[in-house]
Amino acid sequence: MNRKKFIISTITIAGVVITGKFLFAKPKTVKLSKFTSNPDLKTINPDWKGTPLDQEDRFMNHEFPFIQDFGAVFKWMTQKNPQKEFKKKDTWRIPVIKNDTFIADNSDKIVWLGHASFYIQLSGIRILIDPIFGKLQVGKRFSELPISPEKFTNIDYILVSHAHYDHCDKDSIRLLTKQNPNAQILTGLNLDKLLSGWSSNKIQTAGWYQQYNLPNNLEIAYLPSRHWANRALWDINETLWGGFMIMLGTKTIYFGGDSGYGSHFKDIGQLFQNINVALIGAGAYSPAWFMGANHQDPYDAAKAFEDTGAKTFVPFHYGTFDAADEPLGEPEEILTKLNLEGKIKNELKILKLGEVLEV
Repeated sequence: MNRKKFIISTITIAGVVITGKFLFAKPKTVKLSKFTSNPDLKTINPDWKGTPLDQEDRFMNHEFPFIQDFGAVFKWMTQKNPQKEFKKKDTWRIPVIKNDTFIADNSDKIVWLGHASFYIQLSGIRILIDPIFGKLQVGKRFSELPISPEKFTNIDYILVSHAHYDHCDKDSIRLLTKQNPNAQILTGLNLDKLLSGWSSNKIQTAGWYQQYNLPNNLEIAYLPSRHWANRALWDINETLWGGFMIMLGTKTIYFGGDSGYGSHFKDIGQLFQNINVALIGAGAYSPAWFMGANHQDPYDAAKAFEDTGAKTFVPFHYGTFDAADEPLGEPEEILTKLNLEGKIKNELKILKLGEVLEV
């Protein structure tokens, strides 16, 4: 039996607040066991066998299996951040336009609300992605909401990409479903077990490359990302993580979710060849040896955007929570520099919070 070391601590890692005993043991090997999907939903990729499961029936990345290594967590917790002093003095904050007028008309639009939260409207259909209106259980919020959450009524769909606390927020979902009892929740496999305890709204769960059953010509598909999911130490990868493709008429919007770089971006670009806007995460990446497997830095985010073939790139996942070692505004600074150097193909659109992007 491996020697075990227990540490009592509270940390924030990838948006997950974990309190308790950490078992530092040799990381387990993850092996593909079988594939799964929701039999009630259509699979849109004809070559796709299903979402992979490991030998313990836990979800796994199809290309880079997530390795549970608490030794790496401890190393990150205890190592020095070379940008720590700069971050203490840094006064940069993401600009916020206090704006509730965008919900007053039926024009097609995307509005960034902070972190990974977006409001999307297509032909009058109202969608919220990964709503988190308050702060995390550990750590402050560094950006205001551009709109009062009470203004979000007549919402049709609430999309939840995965279970991490900075994407799946109990208070925000409870508020939204109370205000919008007819709104459907769309998410990944097994996450309905958590969400059904917070809301009585209808929930649909999908595996990767599956399309939800929706009316009114609206199409939303759940897609792979390179990440992981949990709410505590004992439920790692028991729920699925991913991104979304939202399609209505001639408009196609891709939300990449939390993801490290991988071949899935190119696969998605080949399957969906007319993406108007790609919302791609570009924050919480430092140090790269620890964060890079699950979150992209701006260089890889730009590469992912190119892989999708989308017309417009909107970066997110920075500026609201201090989730990693890099300064809050560094992703925006690097992306702006890359764009000025001509290294980002097509259009880079850096949004203020509350700014309306017409689609």
